[in-house]
Amino acid sequence: MSKQLEAVYENGVLRPLEPLNLDEHQRVTVTVADVSDDPLRAHLDLEYMARLKEEVADLDRIPTLDEVRAITSKDKSSWAEAVIAHRKDRF
Repeated sequence: MSKQLEAVYENGVLRPLEPLNLDEHQRVTVTVADVSDDPLRAHLDLEYMARLKEEVADLDRIPTLDEVRAITSKDKSSWAEAVIAHRKDRF
């Protein structure tokens, strides 16, 4: 299970602001991002961004903006529909 949610730090403990479907004493990995710095940051998929950073680090070279435009201009599909379909289970 992977889920992004907000929590409050109180008395040395992170307290989720919504119920979690976890077993007692279940171990999880937590990524902490301060949402007060940038309210739009709360909408970022931080796990996806971390994977992208890893992928870019493994590249021999990063394509130029013109190369990216040339590649993406050939794709006639709706990227908006693809994003909505990918995220439909989140909302």
